[in-house]
Amino acid sequence: MSKPSWDDLRIFLELSRRGTLLGAARALGIDAATVGRRIAALEQSLDARLFDRSQRGYALTEAGRRLTDPATAMEAAASSAADSLAGQTERLSGAVRIGAPEGVASTILGPACARIADAHPDLRLEMVALPRVFSLSQREADIAIALTPPSASRLRTRRVADYNLHLYATAEVIARHKLTQISALQDVRFIGYIADMIFDKELDYVPMVGAELRPQLTSTSLSIQLDWTAAGEGACILPDFVARKRPELQQILPDQIAFTRSFHMIRHEDDLRAARISRTADRLTAALRAALS
Repeated sequence: MSKPSWDDLRIFLELSRRGTLLGAARALGIDAATVGRRIAALEQSLDARLFDRSQRGYALTEAGRRLTDPATAMEAAASSAADSLAGQTERLSGAVRIGAPEGVASTILGPACARIADAHPDLRLEMVALPRVFSLSQREADIAIALTPPSASRLRTRRVADYNLHLYATAEVIARHKLTQISALQDVRFIGYIADMIFDKELDYVPMVGAELRPQLTSTSLSIQLDWTAAGEGACILPDFVARKRPELQQILPDQIAFTRSFHMIRHEDDLRAARISRTADRLTAALRAALS
């Protein structure tokens, strides 16, 4: 078994995220047949089947999932090295505005922006963290992170990373309401988004737990929902990357109540050649993938 090259792992990661040879090929700027050959060669060199093939596309096998973490770490290291070199040879300047949901903005993108600013002192980064869909066509942001990709033709979208969500509460709430089966959820107070102000259909997951469930404490702010939950005010569906910041929270029925959502990065096609935006987008992509892998 030989060691895979970074170029092989780069193709592997893109196929794992896109799910199809054509999608990976377009993102990488090569043809689909080359992607297929490189993946087959990688599997042969590792003596492992990394993908299950079907009419719907390519899905990671268990061996493929085990390879994802080290491959993502290598991707982040490559991006960091490139940024360090760029910091010496190319000083980026100007402003880049990033629009993103509050949770991912404060937890992952905020720290990433600080590291980018360290490498490029003349670059001004503006983080707009609001529960809304941003319009790049109207120049509300240079880069947007969204759950649902837009359909506008002049926007370029790439799927960055998946993340998981579970139902959370404190140990005291779980014990008080004996939350060991789905039927017990009717007795606990739910926390969630304001129903008529949910800005993306991908966030409307409480009805998927139970059609009869109605959150009593609601907010457009994920941070407020998190604070209520950590204070023992009820149970809430939270992204794992947000909930892990509060060690007092525990998952409820994780094998039965689990969701997966995806972050997509959106840019306007007119900005694809703008170095300050492209470099920032690459670093934010690497940060998201490393944090959520």
